[in-house]
Amino acid sequence: MEIVNQIITNKCIVVPFCLWIIIQVFKFVYELIVNKKIDFKRLFGAGGMPSSHSAVVCSEAILVGKALGFDSATFALALAFAGVVMYDAAGIRRAAGKQARILNKIVSTPGLTQVEVNEKLTELLGHTPFQVFVGALIGIIVGVII
Repeated sequence: MEIVNQIITNKCIVVPFCLWIIIQVFKFVYELIVNKKIDFKRLFGAGGMPSSHSAVVCSEAILVGKALGFDSATFALALAFAGVVMYDAAGIRRAAGKQARILNKIVSTPGLTQVEVNEKLTELLGHTPFQVFVGALIGIIVGVII
């Protein structure tokens, strides 16, 4: 029971997790209001504005820095991890989403290919650099305030 108590009182776990939930719910509600469409992929899926991945890793890095010192090896690790996650979100996953969009168009064009596909590839995988920046900014602000 002590371990559970330590986990649920650890800001470095609770704050990023709550931030992720808040951002994903925001994306779901935004989709519902703007496009008048219920899209449960917005609750658990990647992509969209703002980047919850960026917000989570930046808030984590700030919280770790505040807890252990901004000169600690653990903060350096958290900062490097945040950089890799944000690079991946705006680079690799965004490129994969673009490729998925093109492949979906190719296989859905009559007469262009003989390939039969039963499901579309997921196109919204990554983020624009601006979405990553906004997510990172939210994460930094939350990390500083909490």
